[in-house]
Amino acid sequence: MRKSTNHPGGGGQRSRRWLSVPRLSIRRRIGQLPPRILPEHSWQLLKPLAKAGLSPSSRVSKAVYCRAPTRLLSRLWGLVNEVSLPRWLRRPLLSMYVWAFSVNMAEAEIEDLNRYKNLGELFRRPLKSTARVISAHNVVSPCDGRVLHCGRTRGSQIEQVKGLTYSLENFLGPQGWREPANISLPFLQQLGVRPANRLFHHVIYLAPGDYHRFHSPTDWSIQHRRHFPGTLLSVSPNIARWMPGLFCQNERVVLSGQWQFGFFSLTAVGATNVGSIRIYGDKELHTNHSHHVKGKYHDHSYTEQHGPSGLILTKGAPLGEFNFGSTIVLVFEAPRHFKFHTKDGERIFMGKALGSF
Repeated sequence: MRKSTNHPGGGGQRSRRWLSVPRLSIRRRIGQLPPRILPEHSWQLLKPLAKAGLSPSSRVSKAVYCRAPTRLLSRLWGLVNEVSLPRWLRRPLLSMYVWAFSVNMAEAEIEDLNRYKNLGELFRRPLKSTARVISAHNVVSPCDGRVLHCGRTRGSQIEQVKGLTYSLENFLGPQGWREPANISLPFLQQLGVRPANRLFHHVIYLAPGDYHRFHSPTDWSIQHRRHFPGTLLSVSPNIARWMPGLFCQNERVVLSGQWQFGFFSLTAVGATNVGSIRIYGDKELHTNHSHHVKGKYHDHSYTEQHGPSGLILTKGAPLGEFNFGSTIVLVFEAPRHFKFHTKDGERIFMGKALGSF
C-alpha cells in the first residue's frame, strides 16, 4: 500500500478525508460483528438435525455427529494451514484470526505478522521468555487454557465434566507394558498407586486463540508413549458436557511415567482441526493418518530410546505442540492431602501452580 503524502493546499486535505471515510466505515461494521466470528465448526454439523426436529441431545444426533468425517476435514484443514501465504496477504489474513480469537501478540516472540508464512506457524508461535513464570510448586499448568475439571478420581472413574464420568482404563489403555503379569489386577494396582496415596486428575481446554505449545508440568521421567487413533470431535466445553466418554473416543497421545510420588501421566487429546499432535524428539509419532485404525493403539518405549529412566524432563521444559486448539489431561498419584489451587471454569496460564501438599 502506497503511503500518501500531504501537500499544502485544499487538494491534499480532500485526499486525506476521502481515504479516511472507508476506513472508519469498515471499523464500524466490524464493531457490530459478534466477538467470535469463527465458531466451533464441528458443532455446526448439528444445525441440520435441529431443523429436522431432532434434539441435539438425542441419541440419533450424537450418532450422526460421531460419524461426521472430522478426520478427513481435519487433514484438509491441516493442508490449508501449511499453505505459504504471499507476503502482501499475511497481515490482512492473519490479523482477522488474531482479532477473531483475541490472540495476544504482545507476548509472542515474533509480533510481526508478516514473518509468519502461514496459519500453522501462527498457531504454533513461541512466546517471549518473560511471558510466563514457572511457579515453585510441585505441579504447574502445562499449557494455557481453561480448566474443565479437576479433582480426585473415584476408583477407576474420572469426571469429564461435572456429572459425566469415563473409565480411566479405557482412557489410558491396559498397562501390560509395565508388567504383563499384572494385567489381571485392579487398574489402580496396575498403575502402581500406593495405598497411602490417591489419584488426581486435571483437565485443561485450549481454545483456538491460546498458546498451542505445552510444557512439562513437573520434574518427571516419561517411560512410555501410547498413541490412540480415534475420532476428532470438538472438545469445547459445550461438547464435553454433551458427549459422554468424549476423551476416550478422540485421538490422543498418552505419556506415562513416574515422579517423586509415583505414577504420573500427561495426555494430549486431539480435536476437530487438530489432527497434528507433536511430541518434541519423538520422530516416530504420526497422528491423524488415513491408514490408522480406530480401536487400536501404538506403543513406543522411551526407556529403549533414552535409557532405563526414560525421557527425563524438568518442570516447564518444552514438551510438544498442537495445531489450532485441544485438551491436556493430567492423571497423577499424590499424597491424599494434595489440594488443587484451581477451580472449574478458571482461566489458567502455563507455569501457574495447580496445587500443593
